Amino acid sequence: MADEMLREIAPLLAEEGIDLDDADGAPDLETLQAAMTRAIERQNMTLFTPVGHARELAAATLQAAIAAISDGDTAHAAAILEQAQPESPDNTAPTVAACIGLALGLLDDWLSGNDPHAPTALAQQTRLPAGHWLGERAATDILALARKRRAFRSLDTLMTRQGGQHMLYGSALALTATIRAWSLQSDTPVNGLTHHVH
Repeated sequence: MADEMLREIAPLLAEEGIDLDDADGAPDLETLQAAMTRAIERQNMTLFTPVGHARELAAATLQAAIAAISDGDTAHAAAILEQAQPESPDNTAPTVAACIGLALGLLDDWLSGNDPHAPTALAQQTRLPAGHWLGERAATDILALARKRRAFRSLDTLMTRQGGQHMLYGSALALTATIRAWSLQSDTPVNGLTHHVH
């Protein structure tokens, strides 16, 4: 696993002048650590910021999950979210990272008041649905951070604290809670608002 990660970030390290195959020209540990930290941050940014078809797949997955959660069909929502894969080399399946990253970015914009389409005071009206949910703690953390436009920036901390599955379910739950609050404020059905998840 570590070898695979090093192979993935090797081009990013090379951009910083570090060649992992050159034992004679190896930098000191502090320089290597700083370069690796920057490379991993860049790699994560790429994974969690989907574009093009990857973004469309993530959006479709989140839209379907929002509809299922709003309908109270948690089993269907779980089945939808389980379709997200850790990786999709051929770009035919949504990835966990793309779904989480898209959700956090949208929530940051909507709940901080930076999206002109989102209703004012949306953050104050957003509440998680009643009951116990997988990812509920993650959703609570996400909503609190998104209100300050810090959810996406806190991605590393959230992932470390909550884990991938809880972050995936929590981000979908937080999106659902936000869309439901938006629905109540605008008197628009939930399915009339899911197009904002794009």
